[in-house]
Amino acid sequence: MANHKSAAKRAKQTIVKTERNRFFKARIKNITKSVLSAVEANDKDAATSAMKDANKYIHHCVSKNILKKGTAARKVSRLQQKVNAL
Repeated sequence: MANHKSAAKRAKQTIVKTERNRFFKARIKNITKSVLSAVEANDKDAATSAMKDANKYIHHCVSKNILKKGTAARKVSRLQQKVNAL
């Protein structure tokens, strides 16, 4: 339990940010899965459109400080390699 007013505030802020980050990271995982499932199905059109959405959303998360820039670049790069292999 927090002993100071500022510590109590920080604890509340941490809870709010944790919930927010959980939402964004779960959505990143779902978008990534949609790209990978399209790649496994050898559906180039679906994979390309899903990749476009994934790229946009992952970089949106960078602007919201959910992911670091390098992490986002790595995720997008690995997905794009799989799409390009089709």
